[in-house]
Amino acid sequence: MDTRTFKKSLYQELSQVTKALSNPHRLEILDLLAQGSFPVAYIAEQTKLPVANASQHLQVLKKSGLVKTQREGKYMYYELAGQHVFDTWCALRKLGFTQNEEISKLLNDYRNRRNSLKTISSDELNEMMSRQEIYVIDVRPEEEYEKGHIEDAVSYPQQELSERIKDLPEDREIVAYCRGPLCLMADEAVKYLQKEGFEAARLEDGYADWAASGKAVANTKETNEQKSTNKA
Repeated sequence: MDTRTFKKSLYQELSQVTKALSNPHRLEILDLLAQGSFPVAYIAEQTKLPVANASQHLQVLKKSGLVKTQREGKYMYYELAGQHVFDTWCALRKLGFTQNEEISKLLNDYRNRRNSLKTISSDELNEMMSRQEIYVIDVRPEEEYEKGHIEDAVSYPQQELSERIKDLPEDREIVAYCRGPLCLMADEAVKYLQKEGFEAARLEDGYADWAASGKAVANTKETNEQKSTNKA
């Protein structure tokens, strides 16, 4: 094989990865899998795709080396192939915000229509939590909260918020977070809380970004094990 043919083969293989990243459904799936490992049925439900379509997208991602599988009982679970995949997703997301003004415009317009929802950074949230000034809620589905969440955050799935609003403290600001900057569950939660008279803001990023930065996290399994140890 001559040098030119060999070089073309290398770029051809690399293009398979970029092709896998060129589909909006697959990008949303990567954003979801950054929260943990899930079966195809859950992925389909959360991305509003037919199971067959979600499975096809997952196979493309797997073939490109971006996701891997593991069997848990009778179900096959999908997860990111490693931290490097999440880092690549973050870099792609950042590139999109930087180079494509339409992305920022769409988000800003969305939030301006909701009376300029307040956002705070991870560093700001970390500092406020250390002073116990706020009450942090995780508005992702409980399945994602159980796999990992910001330490001391309380699970309040967005669809349950109206039923449980009476349990929220009225003397502290509420900070809601979800999967990341492209996830809108926290926006909807903050909008609702403000309408109900609460002081509320959303975390600018999401759980996966928080965890990747090395800030304190927990998961339900570890919490329950710790409680059992303390009782013993």
